[in-house]
Amino acid sequence: MKTLLKNILLCLLLLQVSIGWAQKVGTTSFQFLKVLTDARATAMGEAYSSVATGSDAVFWNPARLTYVKGTDLAASYMDYFLDVKHFSFSAASTIGDVGTFGIFGTVTDFGEIPVATVDRLGFIGDVYNPGLTGETIQPSAFVFGVSYARDMTDKFSFGITVKYGKEDLVAASEDIIMYDAGINYKTGYKSIEIAASIRHFGPEVKFVKEKYPLPQTFNIGFSSYLIGSNDPLLTSIEGQSLLFAFDIVQPRDYDQQYNLGLEYGFNDMFFLRGGYKLNYDEESFALGLGIKYDSYRIDYSYNDYGEFLDSVQRFTIGFGL
Repeated sequence: MKTLLKNILLCLLLLQVSIGWAQKVGTTSFQFLKVLTDARATAMGEAYSSVATGSDAVFWNPARLTYVKGTDLAASYMDYFLDVKHFSFSAASTIGDVGTFGIFGTVTDFGEIPVATVDRLGFIGDVYNPGLTGETIQPSAFVFGVSYARDMTDKFSFGITVKYGKEDLVAASEDIIMYDAGINYKTGYKSIEIAASIRHFGPEVKFVKEKYPLPQTFNIGFSSYLIGSNDPLLTSIEGQSLLFAFDIVQPRDYDQQYNLGLEYGFNDMFFLRGGYKLNYDEESFALGLGIKYDSYRIDYSYNDYGEFLDSVQRFTIGFGL
């Protein structure tokens, strides 16, 4: 088992090295893959690769799907910049000792964009026309996929994802098959867990004549309860919990980034969350809250994008069966 764990981790690290060598080479394609809609994860600053416990794990680390007991479903919505809207759904079910299977999808609606051409530039009477033709275009993008995860031991799990994505820019469109992979390890010391994942792995995408790489991302995550009843690092407090999470992120097209997250829980029903992202151009702090009743949950997040961009809010609903 230790040999298998070492081999899988080595493969992930080798993939990370390939991403590191390729960073800053040029602009990556399929940028919509970077925008994720899950409210709990984004409220914790996206320090989530060792935290996800529902079907939303398909978006972060498929190995975490093994935390789904029975069936779990979730749907999220986000109103992004410039009227761009993102929708996502996920479902996962554990089938005995076979493992956990998941399906998911995301859809990006860019809205209607006015068409402008050079030959329309100029004045129409006393009114200047910036090239508008009166026509509009409506780009779109989506991705759908399936995931599988399994516990190899009581401490170690792995997961894989195969997904199909398409980006339609009207003037050009392209589709592609991509892959995700991840592992999760319970250290056995207190509630500390370690995870690693690689997302959006696949060939370059060709638009017209130029080829662009996918926005591959490698994450290493650490998490632990600081207080609570789940073998915390600090102290046990009945009815209260404080979860800490930290992710190291290596994107293909940027320097290394760092995500920090906290989640305070009261009676496993009410949750307050906060996060911070380091070495990002615009993103910084995040806040959020959640309510869980029986097998139902509702989550909300608020993400700050600096001085020049609007804040972004996300909503997620989910339930287990």
